[in-house]
Amino acid sequence: MALNLDGILLELLTKSGSDLFITSGHAPALRINGDLFFLDLPASNNEDVHVLLKNFLTEADFERLENELDIDFAYETRLPGFGVRRFRGCAFHQRLGTSFVLRSIPIQIPTAGELGLPAEIMKFVDYHQGLVLVTGPTGCGKTTTLAALINHINNTKPLHVITLEDPIEFVYPINKCMIVQRAVGTHVDTFHSALRSALREDPDVILVGEMRDLETIELAITASETGHLVFATLHTMSAAQTVNRVINVFPAARQAQIRVMLADSLCGVVSQQLIQRMDGTSRVVAVEMMFNNGAISTHIREGKFHQINSSIQVGARDGMRLMDQSLFELVESHQIDPNVALDRAHDKNTFISQIRSYLEQ
Repeated sequence: MALNLDGILLELLTKSGSDLFITSGHAPALRINGDLFFLDLPASNNEDVHVLLKNFLTEADFERLENELDIDFAYETRLPGFGVRRFRGCAFHQRLGTSFVLRSIPIQIPTAGELGLPAEIMKFVDYHQGLVLVTGPTGCGKTTTLAALINHINNTKPLHVITLEDPIEFVYPINKCMIVQRAVGTHVDTFHSALRSALREDPDVILVGEMRDLETIELAITASETGHLVFATLHTMSAAQTVNRVINVFPAARQAQIRVMLADSLCGVVSQQLIQRMDGTSRVVAVEMMFNNGAISTHIREGKFHQINSSIQVGARDGMRLMDQSLFELVESHQIDPNVALDRAHDKNTFISQIRSYLEQ
């Protein structure tokens, strides 16, 4: 069965969906506002998927898929009514055959305000050097948040920016910055080799699409200590967990040294989740935000990660907030369902008490 990929992508965008699934053994499916909807089409088989992939993957990429069993890529096409659109893709093998997922990338880079992010997040673009980590589960909008920050820099400051991505997602317009975008697997072999090279290319700002291994994390910290502003992502759920994860990547014998380096170089952490609105029309972002200050720096240096949350609460006047506070505010403003908020909360016992008191008012 020959699938019309662009036709399905047009339906995805028309319905304001985020992801398209072409999976051997299943009918094509769309993710819309976080939920999965199967299309009224026959199930794809391995041959169908191979035909589609060969239409847009290069011969080298298809060979890499066969050898490495999964690859990341970008797909660009022109769709009626939407113009040229880009999609981030991941192709992989599974029990029933080859499959791939395409995620829609907005053609216009949104601002932090349009994304519903707290205004205080813009403090991070004013740092001259240091490490800013944007974290959360897959599909929570980390890349879009980073794109909003980088594009704000692009619109306001004459700087040299290097982005290291797998694959390149947002394409930045030519403005005040010189932005060089490198794709892992196409322009460079690995994140850590790209980051090592970037340190010799005189950047002001470096974006690391994902800190996947010890060497990349170490180079990112080193870059942030040597006069660069480094933005990067991790798959962690909170600021305290993020700090803990970064430290524990290293061997025990090195952790004291890394704690000191991170305490000095970390600007802050943004952790986020996307949650479906009560009316089901779209999703809203819940955000935990930590700025490194004297107290938090001391907690990191001394390994007292469990005290970070208390310092975030104390720092509320500076724009800091815990995830549960953000969730509760979304419940209070009737944007998300209390039960959904409870499911996403970190401290469920305390949160359920807050919800009960609120509902009893």
